[in-house]
Amino acid sequence: MIDLMRNRIVAYAYLIRLDKPIGTLLLLWPTLWALWLASGGFPEFHLLIIFSLGTFLMRSAGCAINDYADQDFDRYVLRTKDRPITSGKISGKEALVVAATLAFIAYLLIQPLNALTKELSFFALAVAILYPFTKRFFAIPQAVLGIAFGFGIPMAYAAVLGFIPLEAWILFIGNIFWAIAYDTAYAMVDRDDDLRLGLRTSAITFGRFDVLAIALSYGVLFLSQVLVAQLANLNNYFWVGWCLALTCAIYHLKLVSTRKREDCFKAFRHNNWLGGFLFFGILLGLT
Repeated sequence: MIDLMRNRIVAYAYLIRLDKPIGTLLLLWPTLWALWLASGGFPEFHLLIIFSLGTFLMRSAGCAINDYADQDFDRYVLRTKDRPITSGKISGKEALVVAATLAFIAYLLIQPLNALTKELSFFALAVAILYPFTKRFFAIPQAVLGIAFGFGIPMAYAAVLGFIPLEAWILFIGNIFWAIAYDTAYAMVDRDDDLRLGLRTSAITFGRFDVLAIALSYGVLFLSQVLVAQLANLNNYFWVGWCLALTCAIYHLKLVSTRKREDCFKAFRHNNWLGGFLFFGILLGLT
């Protein structure tokens, strides 16, 4: 009985990707950008806790929904064939219960916040549910992922200011293009399998222009950061983080230009550093 419970807990941990924190970090960095910018410095501690925990919970819920939606495809992809649902360790219904429970806890977390933030949370949940299914009909589902991964931005501004200024939307758009960049690199890893299964990804849509598309997406991200820095009146120290992040992007382009699976996956994972450096630039710019 104890072994059975242990195996089930381990399966749940793999379902919500506890072994792969990169997704949580890619969701957390934009939220932290927004919290610091909206607050003009270190945010109120309770907001930092709520949004950090909420990021983890919603990313975990999203993973469970994604695996439920993709269970009939994952078994045919080398990288995903051993996921908990596909391998039979847990059922699809269990995954939905896990996702619903985590989303509900996340909603309870934001109860001390204002009405606008709560209203935005429903849109965030709807996009998180929609995203896995867009791979069946939308040419660039990574854009939908960017919306899902960036919803912490308007929510953070709403929680701090009670409204969503222009700089928040510019930051949000930049994050969408960042997600297109790093998730296209990720999709390049599975491109052959996705083509065989009839799925749609940006790596397939962009075809031989995939590296160029990633470069242009990074370009929009970095331009958006400059515009936001100007609107937020960040000082010149902002450029330290911005330049370090740009160096990361150039490194990523060098990796994906090989179009090798291991290099593309490495580029995807290394985006954590890019997001961190942009946050570092915002911290410096607010001093």
